[in-house]
Amino acid sequence: MGLTPITCPTGHETAGVKHGQTSDGQQRFYGQNALWTRQTLLREYGYPGKLPDITQQMVDMTMHGRGMRDLARVLHVSPTTVLETLQKKNQKSKP
Repeated sequence: MGLTPITCPTGHETAGVKHGQTSDGQQRFYGQNALWTRQTLLREYGYPGKLPDITQQMVDMTMHGRGMRDLARVLHVSPTTVLETLQKKNQKSKP
C-alpha cells in the first residue's frame, strides 16, 4: 500500500491510500488526514452531478428558492439526481 497525494473536497492536500475500485474500474482513495470529511474519494467523477462542488451548489440554490427543474437545467444534471441529492442532504441534517 503506497500513499498517493490527493486533494480532498475541502481543498486540503492529503495523503490517500488506495481503497478498492468502483464497478466501472475507477480507483477509490481513503484519506489519511484528520481534516478528511468523506469516507472515500475518486480522482475523476464520471457524472458531474456527483461532484462535491455541484452538490453544494444544488443545496445553495435550493436555499435561495430555485426549483428542482431549474437546478437540473442550469447545472446540466438530471432532475432525478437533484431530487436524490436534496433528499440525502435533508436526511443528514435531521437529528
